[in-house]
Amino acid sequence: MSINTTVRTIQDIMRKDTGVDGDAQRINQLVWMMFLKIIDDHERQRQEKESTYRSPIPESLRWRSWAGNPDGITGTELLNFVNKELFPQLKNHPANPEVNTIGSVVREAFKDAHNYMQSGHLIRQVINKLNEINFSRARDRHLLGDIYEQILRDLQNAGNAGEYYTPRAVTEFMVNMTDPKMGETVLDPACGTGGFLTCTIEHVRNKYVRTRAQERALQGSIFGIDKKPFPHLLCITNMLLHGIDEPNQIIRGNALTRRLGQYTDGDRVDVILTNPPFGGIEEDGVELNFPPALRSRETADLFLVLIIQLLRNGGRAAVVLPDGFLFGEGVKSRIREKLLRECNLHTIVRLPNGVFSPYTGIRTNLLFFQKGGPTEEVWYFEHPYPEGYKAYSRMKPLTIGEFVVESNWWRRRKESKLAWKVSVGKLIANNFNLDVRNPHVRRVCLRDPVQVLKEHDQVIADFVQAKDRLKRALAVTLSKV
Repeated sequence: MSINTTVRTIQDIMRKDTGVDGDAQRINQLVWMMFLKIIDDHERQRQEKESTYRSPIPESLRWRSWAGNPDGITGTELLNFVNKELFPQLKNHPANPEVNTIGSVVREAFKDAHNYMQSGHLIRQVINKLNEINFSRARDRHLLGDIYEQILRDLQNAGNAGEYYTPRAVTEFMVNMTDPKMGETVLDPACGTGGFLTCTIEHVRNKYVRTRAQERALQGSIFGIDKKPFPHLLCITNMLLHGIDEPNQIIRGNALTRRLGQYTDGDRVDVILTNPPFGGIEEDGVELNFPPALRSRETADLFLVLIIQLLRNGGRAAVVLPDGFLFGEGVKSRIREKLLRECNLHTIVRLPNGVFSPYTGIRTNLLFFQKGGPTEEVWYFEHPYPEGYKAYSRMKPLTIGEFVVESNWWRRRKESKLAWKVSVGKLIANNFNLDVRNPHVRRVCLRDPVQVLKEHDQVIADFVQAKDRLKRALAVTLSKV
């Protein structure tokens, strides 16, 4: 049975429970249970490798103790255990994050978690389905991405707009081109479920990690922040599954709520990879943490300012941004000016429609830049559809293999029907507008809209006059009858 089918079966069981109302509650119910199951599978692995490892979670609260036996406690006994022992004790776990990292991670994860189910028998059915998945197995671990996608599709249906799953092909391409190296610190300030961070972990491990000391250095180089409890919990889970034994560097909070001037050199990082929320508006007062000329209520605008601030000199970033950022006026143009003057915005990859389907139809761009010197020219690359495609969809998603055209072009850049460059002087003269269309593609020449409106008004006026003449003629005719 596939992971998606298992998740669907679990959600069908939950629908029978009168305490669970709607997809959002079902998903949150699934996630805290899955989290404890994954913690337990992760600890089994650690105990096999480290004979001295001892779980910081009390024995009676560990998944294997109360959920591992398919014929274990159920009904009222199970419901009372979950509500009166499991949740109260995990929410108040006396863990010091500097000593007991896993314990403090569990406590933080359960701070906003809830048990919505009211039937202990149905809880047992869900537990037994989850026990069919072994997150210690590499096969099941890698399929967790399928669970994330399914969960986020359901969240979208539940009305939680803004929860966009960045396609694996996009994250992998951005990581490959940015190439985080051994010893570099990597941050995603809007990490969601951790797609960029897990992709970075795999990239650095495969290319650069050769010793245990290097693995320990990698463990301490990955940082993430997200303000929502649900994706934060999923991100922690994802870190555990990707071998980050103590993911205490995944912080729950809003990275925009700290004053920009309070960041010091110690806060800066070597690499930032992120898909900040776009289309969203921040709560009142958040924009006051930024300089007056750069204040905006739009989340993506503020994140770009923050990213520039958090990069070290020489640091690199790859950021997903919507088309609207490239050409918007006012504060957007001032943010673009800051970007071009303080960073080398060397590449913009323009993605076509449907890449983020079914979450949003907004066209997006991948911006690659390095802090420490101004931009002299910007290279653009227009990502083509595969032959026979008119749009991407869930059934026909973007794949990493399609980025081979960008990868082959990247180091030996030449203009082509897909690639072109623009000098910074032209961008400045156009009010820092980055929305530069492909000059190699012939486009339909649109007429001046002002002239079209004038002609439209003239047609309407002519019609009104003709109608009036017809009325007068008809009145004369009727008077003679």
